[in-house]
Amino acid sequence: MEATFKTTLKQVMSLAWQFVRKNGLSLSDALKTAWLNIKLKAQMKKRIVKFYFQKIDGSIREAYGTLKESMLQPTSGKGNQNPTTQCYFDTEKGEYRCFKKANLIRINL
Repeated sequence: MEATFKTTLKQVMSLAWQFVRKNGLSLSDALKTAWLNIKLKAQMKKRIVKFYFQKIDGSIREAYGTLKESMLQPTSGKGNQNPTTQCYFDTEKGEYRCFKKANLIRINL
């Protein structure tokens, strides 16, 4: 079921304020990054997406990931318990990976 615009907007604002409080981003940058995260997650539920994020060491990582049910490997854990990170299935490595949502740089749609 598709999320309504109001629900999506609430998710974006919540995520943006999280970036402002925890990462010190300006509201403008936080909103851009929040929308990018929402778009990435929506696209990954449909297909494999190429995206870029900054790793903790400062380097830029190019990743190909998905959240499409038919492409995921079975898991034994509880999944992503940290709201500041986005987990995805890395199609190149064949395993699950995570990145900090505030470090998302770009997605290729």
